[in-house]
Amino acid sequence: MAGVQRFEDLIAWQKARALTKRVYQVTRLGTLARDYGLANQMQRAAVSIMANIAEGFERGTAAEFQHFLSVAKASCAELRAELYTACDVEHITPPEFDELMNLAEEVARLIGGLRISVQRRRDANR
Repeated sequence: MAGVQRFEDLIAWQKARALTKRVYQVTRLGTLARDYGLANQMQRAAVSIMANIAEGFERGTAAEFQHFLSVAKASCAELRAELYTACDVEHITPPEFDELMNLAEEVARLIGGLRISVQRRRDANR
């Protein structure tokens, strides 16, 4: 994370932001827009991903950052589960599902990689 001064510089946060924007766009359309519970939960999970990356970064310790990255990754899994529901009940089309699932999986991979990087730095400083 050398050179990263702000959470906004993190690629994982940038991609999470793009995912959140896309989730909001999709949940405002069609029958999903009328399924308030599911749409709201999808939005909250997406926001949680980017918010936990930001909060963890700002906490100032590697241990706390790692914890918040774990929470962010779990929110990513929650969103993916909700995408299955949205697809299964035909609120989103298979192409929308694929697009959002690919974005969510990419964000999860980036968070996982960032978590490993933080752990390596912690181990090196011991």
